Amino acid sequence: MRPLLPLLTSAALALSCVSACAGQEPAPAGFTVTNCGAQVSFDRPPERIVLLHSAPVPFLHRLGVMDAVVARAGHYPDAYYDEATRAELAAIPVLTERTDSSGHLQISREVVLAQRPDLVLGVADTLDRATLAASGVPLLQEPALCEGGGGEVRLQDVAAQMEFYGRVLGRQEQAGVAARELTERFAALRREASGRTAAVLYPTIGGGVTYAYGTGSTAHPQLEAAGFTNVFSDVSDRVFEVTREELLVRNPDVLVLLHSDGDPAAVVEAVASAPGAQSLTAVRSGAVLPLLFNFTEPPTPLALEGLDRIVERFGR
Repeated sequence: MRPLLPLLTSAALALSCVSACAGQEPAPAGFTVTNCGAQVSFDRPPERIVLLHSAPVPFLHRLGVMDAVVARAGHYPDAYYDEATRAELAAIPVLTERTDSSGHLQISREVVLAQRPDLVLGVADTLDRATLAASGVPLLQEPALCEGGGGEVRLQDVAAQMEFYGRVLGRQEQAGVAARELTERFAALRREASGRTAAVLYPTIGGGVTYAYGTGSTAHPQLEAAGFTNVFSDVSDRVFEVTREELLVRNPDVLVLLHSDGDPAAVVEAVASAPGAQSLTAVRSGAVLPLLFNFTEPPTPLALEGLDRIVERFGR
């Protein structure tokens, strides 16, 4: 951790006023935020960020702080981002793209610490808040992905998370403007209940486990906002294994299939070619939509884009 900033002299105060007048907010002398039930303290806004997850990117881009990211790991599909964001990501060194079959990042503590970060965003199987604590490096995780869940998940929380990042990164004014824009967009996208049912799944390509999303996930409020009833609305878990038999019993009218990267057609085929799949109403009618993971999980500006895609695909 860096030491607290010294008291400003009158000359420095004058310079800080000039900076503020130019649109740069003065950095707070020290602050603490709550994340996943833990208190995380900062001496000043971070200047060397390591990304272990793609979810924060839309927040960082909107706040104009992507130049503070010194390294990234994992997958950052081009389909998530506009041209300006892709250019920012292209300039950031990639530590690794290695993930397991479930899409979980595989990276060591030593590789991350070699970047001398003053903030890590996201976790890996071998790297979490506890493993970084001894090195004095703070870690923040998207609330909806906190271990044990982050409480009720709402798409309205996207605006609150923008303001959270604004506080951490010293961009409160920009965050306030962006939060209002996100709130307005969500209101414009919401649809009345259609009477149709839906499910969000994460199939394993090539056979294996299929995961479904319950009320602890962003998928649930996203389906509700699109006018659907989640067939797994009686399951409080964020994500859980689901059998082929259970899916046939629930028989959703619509299927949203999440994947981390690769060919979306392969994801659809993984479900449609499974034994008994043609008995599913959604498969039989072709009401199946593949979506990259962050277009649903966790609640970020990309989840609003995902909502827009669901509404566009299945009717406004």
